[in-house]
Amino acid sequence: MPNRRRTTAALTAAVAVAGVTVLASAPAAQAEVVDVNYACETKIGPKSAVSPVDIKAVKSGSGYTITMSFEKGVSDSPVELPKGVMTPRAELVLGGDASGTVKVTGSPNTAAIPPDTPIKIGTLTGTFTPKKNGKVTFTAGVLTVHALGMDAAVCTPKNNPKPSLELQVTGVSGGGSGGSDTPPPATDGDQLPKTGPLDSAVALGTLGGTVLLTGAAGVLWLTRRTAR
Repeated sequence: MPNRRRTTAALTAAVAVAGVTVLASAPAAQAEVVDVNYACETKIGPKSAVSPVDIKAVKSGSGYTITMSFEKGVSDSPVELPKGVMTPRAELVLGGDASGTVKVTGSPNTAAIPPDTPIKIGTLTGTFTPKKNGKVTFTAGVLTVHALGMDAAVCTPKNNPKPSLELQVTGVSGGGSGGSDTPPPATDGDQLPKTGPLDSAVALGTLGGTVLLTGAAGVLWLTRRTAR
């Protein structure tokens, strides 16, 4: 009887440790600030600028809220831009186990922008709804600055930037690749993006629970067999 109890306790502890190991070693989303060299076609001629770009994802229902933020402006205006006349939008190029693009948009400028000063882009927001599990990358694509009723600047990355975000998608049933790109209502351009995706912890917690349940079933089977 003592030997049986020790065997059961040892197996339960081993399975618990295995569950913890799975939680600790499973891959999470990886985000990296990437320098993007934008070449912009503007109404006053070509412009260029390098801006560090940060892309993050937060689990939201069956999809993810995607945020894209810029550390520097990529263009300027020869005239003052009054409050509320400038709205940025961009495309994020999907890679890995998804294809297509995700559209992200920003809020109109909350204050007037002086002439000949870099236009602050702020934070752009959109939605990504995956169609299958796998690893999905997000890379900065075309950025458009809409101002004074027209697309005042269209900026294209020229340095073949690497992905700013690598997201491990889990919990999706069915096949197919890619995802939707319908942006939600734009948020304040000065709002800071949330930190990192939350889906990994939930999915991995479920996986850890499955490992523990499987281990418990094995212990029960072993105990019954020993009793016979």
